[in-house]
Amino acid sequence: MSEKLINELKTLLIEGLHLEDIEPDEIIVDEPLFSDGLGLDSIDALEIAVLLDRQYGIKITSEDDRNEAIFTSLNSLAKFISENRVK
Repeated sequence: MSEKLINELKTLLIEGLHLEDIEPDEIIVDEPLFSDGLGLDSIDALEIAVLLDRQYGIKITSEDDRNEAIFTSLNSLAKFISENRVK
């Protein structure tokens, strides 16, 4: 996975979700984004979907059966973006 994309995503999540108490190097790429990991919730998932649409031209809907796999970790999110980005 591209280190550049991973770093972009870390910054995007911190700034877009207003995670003021977290530094980019504190986000572990294989750690869960939700619950025990970063502690994000379903509202954050919606906000991430909007951020990904704006930044990378990726459309993710709540009905997408792949959502659990896409949002598992920062690595899985980066993989999905690299395979589906239009920007």
